[in-house]
Amino acid sequence: MGASGWDYVTRYDGDVEAALATLQARVFQEEYGDGANYQCLEDLYEDEEFMGTEGTHTILDVDRVVATDAPPVPSRVSDYGTLRPLTLSRVVHHFGTDRPTVEQYEEHVRSLFDECRMRWTGYYVILYSNAKPTHLGIFGFSGD
Repeated sequence: MGASGWDYVTRYDGDVEAALATLQARVFQEEYGDGANYQCLEDLYEDEEFMGTEGTHTILDVDRVVATDAPPVPSRVSDYGTLRPLTLSRVVHHFGTDRPTVEQYEEHVRSLFDECRMRWTGYYVILYSNAKPTHLGIFGFSGD
């Protein structure tokens, strides 16, 4: 099927894991809400053959947030399926500020894909409105 890049903007209230869970629930509903293949997200994850070979090519291919901003390593199996923060220096590089807005993220998201050197992983950037963190920009790749 090849590699597929994906990106999302989702509300953020200080808890990255909660924001990811909310986003995944929304994407699951959009992609599989008819119940024809999977009744819930857990059913999807239990389909190890599908998830291990094809995947969804969406944020649903990520199953956990890691605190480190160190790049994922292909030889480290535990790095697959992870979402991690983009380093502050790379945030400043792409946006010219350490507090990018949703509008700035949407304007620069295509250049952010260069940060994704490993498939089946993603990054997030905290986005601001009136100097307050309000959203996450989430991007990554699935597929080979």
